[in-house]
This record gives sequence, structure tokens and C-alpha cells, in this order.
Amino acid sequence: MRGRPQLWSARRKARAPREGAAAIEFAIVAVPFFFVIFAILELGIIFLVDSMMESAVQQASRLVRTGQAQGGAISSAQFKTALCQGMSVFSGDCQSRATVDVRVIPQFRDPNPPDPTADGALEPDEGEFDPGDAGDLMLVRVWYEQPVITPLLSQALTRLDSGGALISVTTAFRNEPFNG
Repeated sequence: MRGRPQLWSARRKARAPREGAAAIEFAIVAVPFFFVIFAILELGIIFLVDSMMESAVQQASRLVRTGQAQGGAISSAQFKTALCQGMSVFSGDCQSRATVDVRVIPQFRDPNPPDPTADGALEPDEGEFDPGDAGDLMLVRVWYEQPVITPLLSQALTRLDSGGALISVTTAFRNEPFNG
């Protein structure tokens, strides 16, 4: 029996240096783990903004398609306001982050409109606003600059010099045969 207490103390001494191992292992794994968690959350927000923007563009484009925007009834700023109202919780920053381009196109195939992001910057007032006439082929494009916080994610997602993700929504349609 006397040999047993010495055996237990030898085992305790053998375990003693491993008491902080879990904390050190977590410290090694924590940075990549939190990076992945934040990247997933940020991508989720970007996908949510993209989905809301798709819906908002469809709703606002209806103003053009049904003839409510023709004849100066709605200006470019009012169209942008209608678009931003459809952005729900993201409507507060929509006015400064969105660029709207509404134009008549000659054909659906290869409309070849200019790209306002070619120089790496997006100007909010670069877009054109021409709601066209009844029966015209229309192209509505909206660009939305969503800031990206996660470092490596911003390098993978952006085309802009500002480091934000560029969300682009495009829809093409023929105006309805409204009276006007």
C-alpha cells in the first residue's frame, strides 16, 4: 500500500504540464475560426442585400414598364427613392450606395451599354434615366456598393478601389402599351 501514493503522485506530475494545452490549442485555432465565422456572416449579408435589391429593382421597374414614369412624371431621384424604399432595413444607405441606369435599348441581344465601373470607382450620379415610350425595349441596371470588412474577403469580392463589394442587378423588358 505504501507504493500506491507514490504512483498517484507520479501520475499527477505527469499530467501537470498539460493543464494549459487546451488554451494554447484554442489560441492557435481561434483566429482562423473567427475569420471563417465573420466571412460567413458577411457573405450572408451580401447575399441578403443582393436578394433585396433584386426585388426592389423589379418593383421600381414596374413604374417604367406601366408608364407611370413617362412624360416627366417621375425623375431619376424619385425612381431611386422608390427603389430604396424596397430595400427594407438597408434603405438608409441606399441613396448614397446605389447607382441607377434606365435606358432604351435597340434590341435585347447585345445592347452594349457603357459600364460605369470600368475605372474602379462607382459614381452615384453616373447613370442615365430615360423611361422611354410605350413598346420600347428597356434596360434597367442598378449597382450597389456594399462595404466589406473581412480582409481577405474584400480582396476576393471587389472590383472597386474602395474595397466594397459591387452588387449588380439588371432587368430588361418591353414597356407596356400604355396611353401616353
